[in-house]
Amino acid sequence: MKRLKLFFFFLIINFSALGIGSWLMDNGPRSAWYLDLDKAPWTPPGWVFGAAWTTIMVCFSIYLSYLFYHNNSKKVQFIFGLQVFLNIIWNFIFFNQHLVLLGLITIIALTAVIFYLFFKYKTTPKTITYLLLPYMIWLVIATSLNAYVLIYN
Repeated sequence: MKRLKLFFFFLIINFSALGIGSWLMDNGPRSAWYLDLDKAPWTPPGWVFGAAWTTIMVCFSIYLSYLFYHNNSKKVQFIFGLQVFLNIIWNFIFFNQHLVLLGLITIIALTAVIFYLFFKYKTTPKTITYLLLPYMIWLVIATSLNAYVLIYN
């Protein structure tokens, strides 16, 4: 029962973070600035982002509920908080402020945090840790998209 409560808690936090990040974008993906950018040929269509983030946050919430059930240390809490902050602030930096280089640095830091969680904090059962893979894969793709925008614009 405690893990179920943790799962719903993290669902609320994670989807709230996505909502705040989306609000801070200020219509970023539909802005003239973004639409006029030279984007990577592998940039997915817009609907993929919503589907991907929904899947990622459900998987991440399951992972976090297991992790926090077994290890609710201050360090784990800090890492989670850092992840939330970096995830939210990237939207503002990249889409709202158009600071592509700072956005790249931010998304690299976010990617490093998620990879750190994957390698440092294995859950019980260990297969739950693999629920981080969608987030990791998506961040590698997103980082490459951000880098492409930096290099070609």
